[in-house]
Amino acid sequence: MTPGLSLRTLPGFSGRPGPLLLVIADGVGVAPPGPSNAVTEADTPVLDQLCAGELYTELAAHGPAVGLPSDDDMGNSEVGHNALGAGRIFAQGAKLVNAAIATGALFESPVWNEAMAHGRAGTLHLLGLHSDGNVHSHTDHLYAMLRRAAAEGVTSAAVHILHDGRDVAARSALHYIAATEAVLAEINAEAPTRNFRIASGGGRMTITMDRYGADWPMVERGYQCHVHGVGRPFESATAAVTAMYGESTTGDQYLAQFVVVDDDGAPVGRVNHGDAVLLFNFRGDRAIEISRAFEEPDFAVFDRTGPDGRPGPTVFFAGMLQYDGDALVPKQYLVEPPTIERTISEYLCAEGVHSFAVSETQKFGHVTYFWNGNRSGYIDRTLETYVEIPSDNVEFDTTPAMKVREITDAVIDLLRSGEYKFGRLNFPSGDMVGHTGNLGATIEAVDILDECMRRLVDVIRELDGVLVFTADHGNADIMYTESDGVRSVKTSHTLSPVPFAIYDPNYDGEYHMAPPADAGLSNVAATLLNLLGYEAPPDYRQSVIEF
Repeated sequence: MTPGLSLRTLPGFSGRPGPLLLVIADGVGVAPPGPSNAVTEADTPVLDQLCAGELYTELAAHGPAVGLPSDDDMGNSEVGHNALGAGRIFAQGAKLVNAAIATGALFESPVWNEAMAHGRAGTLHLLGLHSDGNVHSHTDHLYAMLRRAAAEGVTSAAVHILHDGRDVAARSALHYIAATEAVLAEINAEAPTRNFRIASGGGRMTITMDRYGADWPMVERGYQCHVHGVGRPFESATAAVTAMYGESTTGDQYLAQFVVVDDDGAPVGRVNHGDAVLLFNFRGDRAIEISRAFEEPDFAVFDRTGPDGRPGPTVFFAGMLQYDGDALVPKQYLVEPPTIERTISEYLCAEGVHSFAVSETQKFGHVTYFWNGNRSGYIDRTLETYVEIPSDNVEFDTTPAMKVREITDAVIDLLRSGEYKFGRLNFPSGDMVGHTGNLGATIEAVDILDECMRRLVDVIRELDGVLVFTADHGNADIMYTESDGVRSVKTSHTLSPVPFAIYDPNYDGEYHMAPPADAGLSNVAATLLNLLGYEAPPDYRQSVIEF
């Protein structure tokens, strides 16, 4: 915890007798009602009442409001929870990487230079999410690295692609493959000795990109595919995706793993001892586990030996950023992450405020690690309680309730214990079910969310507390788009604002909504501090309430 932190009490208002609860309904944005809006199509009497009250406004949750480059950039759970917990706006992944490439700082780092040395001596491998969704990665970053590597004398490079279909159109993999193949052909044409190629791939929800330890077999499948060449063999990535499209209607994120092979059936890009592997994702949550698999000498979660007995190779591994600053994963990285200090939780711990954070595995890290400024573990274990409810390893449209009811049960127990003045929870279903593109399941997910909100509102009223309802970004609010009469499923986040509502059963006009014109998620922390009876730190973004 940062030393010397303190808060001033708010003159004339010391908060309510009971606890303050922040509910983050992941992926529940605000968009015009209609058949594609799972939020407005759901039966939500509690949310409707909250959002119709005088203590309601809407907040920006994308683009510059959460530290991303432009208003065209969708928000996501990581930057959203950073902004919620930090109370300020920090430059985030894509923006940091863009600047590092534009200034050349990325290519001047010792990590890049060592990766090039290994790449010149063997093969340079680039692994990451293969789209321009700008949530986990961007193909422009991949292309800049490939071109620079070629200019620095690398003659062998293998690209291992993870199909998106989540932050971009559901079946857009062939578009991105064509663009990457054109860049590789251009690079190879410049020198006859160069061999830059796509070597392996698969859907992001099938291999490699698990998070929070929810499905380590995903990571093992990815490791075996990229490193040992285990997967369906095809002559090219285009042939692989074309064949899979012909076999099912599965979106890109669930496509099976494949390996590109030569005329003799041998994989064209297995990872060998001494090679360099660069993970070009900039977002941390789905990059940590595969980083550990490549980097840790004593890694024991799964066996890295190939099916032919070939041992997992020792490589030079680096990430685009350091994805976990406390656990130092990975140890080598190309771009420095934002330094986020003096989060709201640090201030509350300094004031001796007892708090809790609850979610299921899929979003547990968001209300802990990302909320706390990309920091693992407790700020003060004597004052904080974190509760993780294990997620099921299923496609989430098959269980649209996810663990929302169990989260609610745990939160109610914590509230009624009388030990906590502040609590936060994340309901993940609006986002995770929304990502499947299943409108009916997402409507059901929002129905259940509202059911649980009724229980929470009742308990807050019973305890003379305050409930704040918001979201981290949109998703469930736009489930499909239409153009020329053709409907396209939308599985990505949206550019929608998010709701912000205060339920205060003892409200007597002591304050009123007064959001600044550019109100966004970073304005929430100051508001929470006000509702707890504190003035916000002077450099926090303005509260959306005024006394």
